Amino acid sequence: MSLPVPLTKRLIAEFIGTFWLVLGGCGSAVLAANFPYGDGGNALGLGFLGVSLAFGLTVFTLAYGFGHISGAHFNPAVSFGLWAGKRFSGADLLPYIISQVLGAILAGGVIYLIAQDRPGFGLSGSNPLATNGWGVHSPGGYGFWSALLIEVVLTFVFLLVILGSTDRRAPKGFAPAAIGLALTLIHLISIPVTNTSVNPARSTGVALFAGLSHVSQLWLFWLAPIGGAVLAGWLYYSVFEPSVTTEEYAREREVV
Repeated sequence: MSLPVPLTKRLIAEFIGTFWLVLGGCGSAVLAANFPYGDGGNALGLGFLGVSLAFGLTVFTLAYGFGHISGAHFNPAVSFGLWAGKRFSGADLLPYIISQVLGAILAGGVIYLIAQDRPGFGLSGSNPLATNGWGVHSPGGYGFWSALLIEVVLTFVFLLVILGSTDRRAPKGFAPAAIGLALTLIHLISIPVTNTSVNPARSTGVALFAGLSHVSQLWLFWLAPIGGAVLAGWLYYSVFEPSVTTEEYAREREVV
């Protein structure tokens, strides 16, 4: 399905929206989560809950701002899931993903430039620049299989929320709130495991500035979210999309 907006304008919206998602979400984790810095840094900082809310708020705000322009994907996994659910044209997949990744990389660079200006900042530790990972790069020390499972499952559910809340039968105007709250909940569940990806562009945008050991784990944060999203798109289309017979029945009931 193609939106009635020129592709170039949609790509610009995806670029800006993904930039905002990474800047708002990862930026809050890097710059504000543990402020003041050092011992006892969480006294005034956003902390775990605040970072989760920040990711949800980025999607909430620009889903309202750009949803009518590009569909507000801001995430390659979302684009793949909507394609699998027959909501998005396969011809637009690659341009969308390129725009999303470029927006994420720009945001990662902005975060890095701001963060490195603080005395004592470095790229040591498990998740510098809010990177994702498993093993030594998992905030809670979780292994590969836990990371794989949680990224697949949470992206799967995330796409079900997106597909359901944007269904033509769903209440109008509430989709951005449902999607933003879902992303907040996803972060509350999985920050200790992988630092929460469910978005290959988000993972790529910061990993490129954090070093080779983080880049070497990026493949999982492409494979798992896209796999979960495609499965959700296929399931929603196969199980929950109404048949023609059901729609005709509904129209008949309305006439009666």
